[in-house]
Amino acid sequence: MVVPRLLVFDLDGTLIDSSLDLCNSVNAALVQVGKPVLPNDLIASYIGDGAAMLVRRALGDPGDLDSLTQSNDLFEHTYQSFIEHYRAHKLDNTRCYEGVLDSISAIHTRHSQLPMAVLTNKPVIPSREICIALGLAPFFFQNYGGNSFSTKKPDPEGLRTLIAEARNSFDRDIEPANTVMIGDSDVDVLTAKRAGTYSLGCAYGLAPHSLAAASPDAVVQHASEWPAALGL
Repeated sequence: MVVPRLLVFDLDGTLIDSSLDLCNSVNAALVQVGKPVLPNDLIASYIGDGAAMLVRRALGDPGDLDSLTQSNDLFEHTYQSFIEHYRAHKLDNTRCYEGVLDSISAIHTRHSQLPMAVLTNKPVIPSREICIALGLAPFFFQNYGGNSFSTKKPDPEGLRTLIAEARNSFDRDIEPANTVMIGDSDVDVLTAKRAGTYSLGCAYGLAPHSLAAASPDAVVQHASEWPAALGL
């Protein structure tokens, strides 16, 4: 691998362990609409494609509803309940994974001109608020969420936008070939492949099975391995 000139990190399952707060908010929303709660492990398997898809998966097959209109109404009510609960409780249990802050700090200390950014399918406001609260925000020149563009990962729009922004702001030599997408799921790996970047998989995250099937360029078992894996 060439020496990276841009690092782009996924958030949930990569930088932060947010699973319990997301699961609690999903179940609170399900209770609100009269649906049974789900096991946390099942809900965690639904994370990665944005808040709307998380809620749709938690609702399951709407075939028991009388009409498509009712189905849409149920989704909207559940989604809004989820968003309201998560907004208030997103930091109850969410923490950085062990080694994340140390590794990012070490990379920044050694390579202070190396731009780093966040690209997540989580809505952008909670993404930025969480990064501020957990001390991650100062390391990133940009933080884009699932509602920052008309598309979400694995569409490469967000990653390509970050490459262009970093090139304009930091280094004209930043290209897909020297950019690394770091994430815990097949969504991140596919995003990297579609944008033509290198992918570094995090096997400790929320979706290790999907990660393995996606065949990232390299894999780490712990965030402390990032500097060595990236040659930094």
